[in-house]
Amino acid sequence: MTTKQPGAESAIVRELQQTRPFHSIGAEAIVSLMRTASLIQRRIHAIVQREGITQPQYNVLRILRGAGDAGLPTLAIRDRMIDASPGVTRLVDRLERAGYARRRRSAPDRRQVMCHITPAGLALLARLDAPIFAYDDEAVAMLSVPEKRDLLHLLDAIRGARPPA
Repeated sequence: MTTKQPGAESAIVRELQQTRPFHSIGAEAIVSLMRTASLIQRRIHAIVQREGITQPQYNVLRILRGAGDAGLPTLAIRDRMIDASPGVTRLVDRLERAGYARRRRSAPDRRQVMCHITPAGLALLARLDAPIFAYDDEAVAMLSVPEKRDLLHLLDAIRGARPPA
């Protein structure tokens, strides 16, 4: 990992054609992180959009696939989402209308609604797996395995530094 030399211009400064310096190196790092996340999200959006779903819908389907036959209640899905979304119920509504998800009342607690992925939802994810996995690898291909581990560690530290929402 390199440190920024005084007077050295970072890539984010050039990309954004920044004419004034950031107020701190921390601010520059945050803008760079946000820009990187935005570029990754745009690319993933383009991949999932080809199948007629949004990135949040894709995230819900992946969560439901991971839950297996047990399914998950809506609040548990919300807690596992990459981006906080107050509209998880609406996301599941759309997925259910498209035939990718289904809901049913929990037998032990009739107040709780369990969400499940359908065979059509699994087939959709199977079609998306290869292009998404390829992009995952492509997005970090310039990093060595130790650098990827360092990146994970640094991102974990940033997420852990903020109080829970």
